[in-house]
Formats: sequence, C-alpha cells, structure tokens
Amino acid sequence: MSSSVRNDPVGEVDPDYPIDPVPSAARKSLFSLAIVLLGFTFFTPTMLAGAQVGTAFSAGTLFWVLLLGSVVLGIYVAAIGGIGARTGLTTVMMCRYSLGTTGSKLASLLLGGTQVGWYGVTVATFAGLTASALEWEGRAAEVGLMLAGGAVMGVTAYYGYKGMYALSVVSVPLMLVLAGWVTWRSLDEVGGWSGLSAIEPTSSMTIAVAVTVVVGTFASGGTQAPNWTRFARTPAAGFWACLVAFLIGEFLMLFFGAIGALSFGEGDFVLVLYQLGLVGWGLVFLVANLWTTNDNTAYNFGVAGAEIANSRSKKPFVVGGVVLGTLLAVTGIYDNLIEYLVWLGILVPPLGGVVIGDFLARWRGGMTVAADRLPAVEWRNLAVYAVAAVAAWWSNEAEWFIPPVVGVVVAIAGVLAVQRTGRTAATAA
Repeated sequence: MSSSVRNDPVGEVDPDYPIDPVPSAARKSLFSLAIVLLGFTFFTPTMLAGAQVGTAFSAGTLFWVLLLGSVVLGIYVAAIGGIGARTGLTTVMMCRYSLGTTGSKLASLLLGGTQVGWYGVTVATFAGLTASALEWEGRAAEVGLMLAGGAVMGVTAYYGYKGMYALSVVSVPLMLVLAGWVTWRSLDEVGGWSGLSAIEPTSSMTIAVAVTVVVGTFASGGTQAPNWTRFARTPAAGFWACLVAFLIGEFLMLFFGAIGALSFGEGDFVLVLYQLGLVGWGLVFLVANLWTTNDNTAYNFGVAGAEIANSRSKKPFVVGGVVLGTLLAVTGIYDNLIEYLVWLGILVPPLGGVVIGDFLARWRGGMTVAADRLPAVEWRNLAVYAVAAVAAWWSNEAEWFIPPVVGVVVAIAGVLAVQRTGRTAATAA
C-alpha cells in the first residue's frame, strides 16, 4: 500500500521514518513488535491504577472489571494498530488525512502533550520510589533523582526502535518473573484465593469509572500504537501485537497491582517488593519497568513534534520533550494521576475513533493523495471529534455506560455518516 505524504520535509530521513511511510525493508517481526509494546504496557503507574480500582470491588467482581477495561482498550488499540501497519504511518501522520494538514497539529499537540505529561508522571514515580528504597530524605534528593532519571530514560528513545527493542527484550521477561513470583507471595499472605475473596472493599467506584481509569492508563499511548505497528510486516501482525500488549499485558499489570494492594495494603508493586525485603530486586524492577515505558513515551512525543515541524528527524523533539516532562515531574504532576487518567479517557479515544472511521470511509484503498493536495482543515471530521469528546464527557458526568467507548463509537459513526453524506452530495452535484 502506498502513501504519499511528503511536503518539502526538513532534514535527512530518520531510520525511524517519523513523517514517511516505513518501507518494506525496515519492517519487523510480530515477536519484535510484541516485545516493544509489552515493554510499553508494563508500567508501575498502571499497577497503581489497578490498586485504586482493586480497593473498590470484591475479588470476584474485580477480575471481571479489570478484564472488561483491558478488552475495551485492547480491541480499540488493536484496530488502530492494524491500520497503522497497513499505511506505514504514525498516528499523527494519519491525522493529516483525517483532520487536514493544519488540523493534524491539534492531534499532535494533544497526543504529544499528553505523552510529555506521562513522562513527568513516570519520572516522579521513579524518583519517589528510589528515594524510599535508598532512604534518602528531603526534596533535594528527590529532585536530583528526577533530573537524573528524566535524562537517562530518554536515551533509548533518542536512538529509536532498535534501542527500545534491545531494552525490552531483556527487561520484559525479568518483569514477568518478578511480578508472577510476588503475586504468588501475595496470595500466600492472605490465605489463597479464598482469603482474597473474603476481603471487603474499602472504597467505592462505579464500573464505568473503573473502566475509564483502566482505558485512561493507555488512552494516549494506545492511540499512538501505529508509531510501532507501522513497522509490522502485515496488518494482522500489527493487530495481534497490540492485542497481546494492550489486552494481556495491561490486564496483568492491573491484576498484579490490585493483588498487591489487597494482600499487603500497599498499592505500589515496588513497595511490596521492599516489604518482602527485596530492595535490590525492587530497584531493578522499578528501573526496568519505568524505563521501557518512558522511552516509548519519549518516542511518541518525538514523532508528534516531527509532524508539527514537518521534520524527518524526531531527535530534537525527543530532547525537548524530555526536558519539559522532567520539569513537570518537579512541579508535582504525579499528585493528580486519577483525574489526569479520566480526562485522557475522555479526550483521546475519540481522536482514534475519527482515524478509524475515516480509514473505513475513505482510505481502505490506500492513502495515495499527496500531502500538498490535502485540505488545511477537514472541518467535518474535526466537528465529529468535538461532538464525540463532548459525548464522552457527558457519559462520564452522567455516569452512563463507559465514556471511552462512547467517544470511540460516536466518532466512528459520525465520520462514516458525514463522509457518506459528503460523497452523496458530490455525486448529486
């Protein structure tokens, strides 16, 4: 499938092709994609979200709530990931076709901006837990760890897909072994499944809010799954790599976090390791867990910046985003995590829904239109996004159904409707 997106881009071609279709010679295997994406979804703040959801439900209900949230996220991400594999383009570059060459800047700012925020959350998590393990007290020590962690975590993103794969292929198996072992210890702590089932909820949360929180953990990152699946050899490989990472990987992280919270009264998996006397392994898990996610995050805002500037190199934008994200960590973005996740679950999925709907309506035969022939703003699709985002917000406020699902469904249906109406009008004229 061919895609013509060049429009006098700046600089030499980056081997990660931030604004160009990935050529067939650069495509990767399903295993390679799954490992990189699993490294993305194996994320300590996801465990924190699982812990907060876990205290609101009985063990039996909790399993199904976490699974429902993971299924919603996994199917949504797999759909857009398969499209990324077919087009060979990043999410923000596909938004040029859906929203126009100027309208796509909104998507780049939203997606890149939320990823900068996530970078700050991750850096703050790293600094707080490392300071706790090393028993370093005082704000100065924590800020120092934020600055050091923020700089180091951006290194593999700077070197692109190869750097992220090399890190993930080592860290993902290690994290699975550690997480599985601690989950077994957690169940032993409370007397097995029967003991876990006897634990009463200590907080309240509706199923809709719980699913929104689950989807919110990777609403922005999952919407940008095409940044990696564009390297897939087939659309099916892109689809399945996303399903493995964003359904199975996401569910495991939520489940591990929830079990640790219920068994030890501690929502942070790393602190559970500390309680078991495994401070060294806790630090290893922490660094591997957060680094494999944050380099993907940095990669995302790097390609978003490249789209805004129409630059073939993502590297300057990786550096700039790392600096900004680290500054956000220092200013305390971590303190508003759940509210942040809810808003991501409202604002970001409708954007992915617009891309999916527009692909189904207009681009299944290939994105063959040159970038300089695209409109500056595709107003109909932009209006659909606004309506879908408002619908998701209303769903959250009214506590009706699941806001991310509402946003995606309204966006897909809306784009199919307006594009079909537009074609009918053009034919009649």
